[in-house]
Amino acid sequence: MGWKHLIRTALVLAGNERIEGKMKSLILVGDARKRLTELKDGSVRTCVTSPPYFGLRDYGTADWKGGSADCNHAGKPMATKANINKNISGGRDVKNAEALEFFKKTCGKCGAERVDLQMGLEETPEEYVQAMVELFREVRRVLTDDGTLWLNLGDSYNKDKQLIGIPWRVAFALQADGWILRQDIIWAKPNAMPESVTDRCTKSHEYVFLLSKSAKYFFDHEAIKDPAIYATEDGKRNKRDVWTISSKPFKGAHFAVMPEALVEPCVLAGSAESDTVLDPFTGSGTVAVVANRLDRHYVGTELNAEYAEIAYNRITGDAPLMNEVLLTHDRQIDLN
Repeated sequence: MGWKHLIRTALVLAGNERIEGKMKSLILVGDARKRLTELKDGSVRTCVTSPPYFGLRDYGTADWKGGSADCNHAGKPMATKANINKNISGGRDVKNAEALEFFKKTCGKCGAERVDLQMGLEETPEEYVQAMVELFREVRRVLTDDGTLWLNLGDSYNKDKQLIGIPWRVAFALQADGWILRQDIIWAKPNAMPESVTDRCTKSHEYVFLLSKSAKYFFDHEAIKDPAIYATEDGKRNKRDVWTISSKPFKGAHFAVMPEALVEPCVLAGSAESDTVLDPFTGSGTVAVVANRLDRHYVGTELNAEYAEIAYNRITGDAPLMNEVLLTHDRQIDLN
């Protein structure tokens, strides 16, 4: 199958056409900021995503320039699993797949320089926020005029015990860039990870921000109604803005994944059947799996080729007879 055909298929997918009765998913491997430019304006109905949190994880996409070829460019085993961001002053982080501290810019063992397109490893919160603004500016372009963005973000602390406030910094920056900040939804985690802190409460929530491209946007409130506590005509009530959902690991991934139960109401409210759902950070493919189950198409980007393969296998395996997945790698494509 040639590259032109793959891209034409992507445009058909983004044009909301159902082919051969199957739900289509397209994964574009590479830098989200670059690969999103391959999608046409107004081609997706909603975006549901959870970007890399600021300074909290190394997703294994780095190349190293100079130094020693025998070095693993990893630090000592991390002493804590708390969300302590050590990157703010150029230090090391405390979370990655191998539970080792990692070097954000220069390897402290061999002096090699990190070369990485990974988002989340910026020097400062301000740089991280700006990167998010630029990425979601491209997301806004590919959304339909009545499209929405459902953005999950968590927070962290710096070395001075300051809560950084990343979710709200990003939300306000997106608002200033032209998005309509419609709602902050609280994701309450009944099974939150314990923390060895004695001077504050244990963190047990994250945010899901609902943002829209226009003042009038698609929102199917009927599709996500809650059971009513008191008698109503249909036995239901408008969904509340605190969603109690347990975190659930995915055994095929070495990183945190969005629970399917968190993604489902976003997809249901933000799109209709046969629409296309976008996630610029595909990861293990949770958004794609949920979208396909709900009779939506999917398009996403993923920087890490290994994770893209995990997503490919997961989406295909979820419904082998109904899901068709295309995976393309980052390269120059001649569309003429």
